Amino acid sequence: MQIAKVRVLVIDDSVVIRRIISVTLASDPAIEVVGTAADGSIALARIAQLSPDVVTLDLEMPGMDGFETMRAIRAKYPKLPVLVFSTLAQRGAEATFDALAMGANDYVRKPSTLGGASASAAEAREELTRKVKGLGGVLEAPSRSYASGASKTTGPAALHRGTIEVVAIGTSTGGPTALGAVLGELPAGLRTPIVVVQHMPPHFTRILAERLDSQCAVRVREAEDGMPIEPGGVYIAPGDYHLEVAYRGGRLVAVTHAGPPENSCRPAVDVLFRSVAKVFRSAALGVVLTGMGRDGYRGAQLLKEAGARILAQDQATSVVWGMPGIVAEAGLADDVLPIERVASAILQRLQLPRTLRVSAGPLADGDGEGSP
Repeated sequence: MQIAKVRVLVIDDSVVIRRIISVTLASDPAIEVVGTAADGSIALARIAQLSPDVVTLDLEMPGMDGFETMRAIRAKYPKLPVLVFSTLAQRGAEATFDALAMGANDYVRKPSTLGGASASAAEAREELTRKVKGLGGVLEAPSRSYASGASKTTGPAALHRGTIEVVAIGTSTGGPTALGAVLGELPAGLRTPIVVVQHMPPHFTRILAERLDSQCAVRVREAEDGMPIEPGGVYIAPGDYHLEVAYRGGRLVAVTHAGPPENSCRPAVDVLFRSVAKVFRSAALGVVLTGMGRDGYRGAQLLKEAGARILAQDQATSVVWGMPGIVAEAGLADDVLPIERVASAILQRLQLPRTLRVSAGPLADGDGEGSP
């Protein structure tokens, strides 16, 4: 259910940044800034007093820093949406992933001149407002929700039993955690490649790939232009570059390029899904996980028209049910599932027994695949 206004608590040690954030958010009629805090201890007291719908959290603060604050918020308020800030530098990206691992819901890159007139500053303020509203539940959302695990067949694709030759995944807000939950349940013996678009800037996608690779049995890499797409590998679109698949010299390869953004996104899920539909047609499986906005909807339409199958994450387990919700409401999803069931659904469609799951390690070279 949508709320009239999103009540926000701003946490930052800089009085200037607190002022800029507060003015930026308050300028949107859907947002009310109910308070600010200069450090974590003050923030926890304000949360108890003000009951905000969303908090914005700086990570580098004196005293009780953002990480301690994040842990304390999750211990006391496990469902309170937290939007963290990060710089564009590598250290900022690493810190952001640490915060996401602690339970933060999303992040906004903080430019050095947030209050300036530069394009990056304006983009950051717009992104801040949009993500606060998304986490607070006042952005566009499907009109009706499906129960967890509900299935909606939409034609021949739902009955198709041909071989799946590629899995394409699209996600945004909440995606790193969702990807960890899905990829972490896949076996090292997988022979089907997986291509992924996660809305993230440069630095972030590389670190995401490295962290997932260290946690999962499947091998996870940031895609590079011309990189061979091998069976069982996972390839994540690099930040600020679209990812497509194509055959070159008889080999399936990743194609990355800085084409125009789609749905205000680069990389865009629609771009990936469109290329997968063109190359693989009915031999593809599309998966739409938690995320804000509509990216992936048009691509899912093309996949469906080509005879492919589509899975969507359900509303209850999505941080924001924008991307998967629109696909589900349009009748494009063959199944709408909680995140803990997505990996099993993928394996089922790949005709793999779940017992093949092994502990995290390098991609297996031997025979690890079987049939149910």
